[in-house]
Amino acid sequence: MHGEVIRTERLSHSLIRVVLGGGGLADFAGSQFTDAYVNCLFLPDGSTLTVPWDDETARAAAAEHRPRPRRLSVRRWDADAGELTLDIVSHGDVGYCGRWAGRARPGDLLQLRGPAGGYAPHPDADEYLFVGDESALPAIAASAEAVTAGKRVRVFGLVEAPEDEIALQSPGDLDVVWVHRSAVADSAVNDRAVTALADAVASSGPPAGRLSAFVHGEAAESLAVVRVLARGGWCRPEMLSSSPYWRRGMDDEAWRGVKGDWVRAMREETQALFAAAR
Repeated sequence: MHGEVIRTERLSHSLIRVVLGGGGLADFAGSQFTDAYVNCLFLPDGSTLTVPWDDETARAAAAEHRPRPRRLSVRRWDADAGELTLDIVSHGDVGYCGRWAGRARPGDLLQLRGPAGGYAPHPDADEYLFVGDESALPAIAASAEAVTAGKRVRVFGLVEAPEDEIALQSPGDLDVVWVHRSAVADSAVNDRAVTALADAVASSGPPAGRLSAFVHGEAAESLAVVRVLARGGWCRPEMLSSSPYWRRGMDDEAWRGVKGDWVRAMREETQALFAAAR
């Protein structure tokens, strides 16, 4: 499956919207999940492959020419128009996703697989909490738009600076708090940056009723938020969706090699914290 770039738009200093369409998406199926994602296959510079290719051709190519898979959240799928919207974090020429998004022009092609996902705002929740960094903003934005009208919605977004903030909308009673990395010390040498998002969530106070929570983004930062929710008994375990998208100091390949162990350890700790808070 592949899409053709229809248009692009810069949403913020670090977030680029790419809208894909064309006949290559004819078999794309929408998802019930607001955190739906697709596996995008980015070609390294100089690759001998061209979109679309088949798996056999990719396997036969030299390692340096093979596609690099990256997961990207689906911001929106318009079945009537046949358009798939992806909001992609870009840091200039760093990383396959951002570099491709920054260079994308109408007519460019992108091969992908999916979608898959696992979260949608619980309809029986009294309020909703969405927490994450730039990598989670597309899923947060989609989730905020899908909540039950009139219910309380709290969003805590971690971005580099004010110019990285984006507009969010919701049929709920929306309250958005932005946390800026530029206002805290380097997380490599100071724990305050790792816990800045968690500190902001904690200071907002626990929910008044049943909470549906979505916490995704950088591994250590997400875990710090989950600890606040679990220790404080903010929500039931089954009402929490949390998974680390990336790990500071690791590229995607390195992170994929250790992510399974990290997630298992995170879940074990989280389960113990929820049990202790009962």
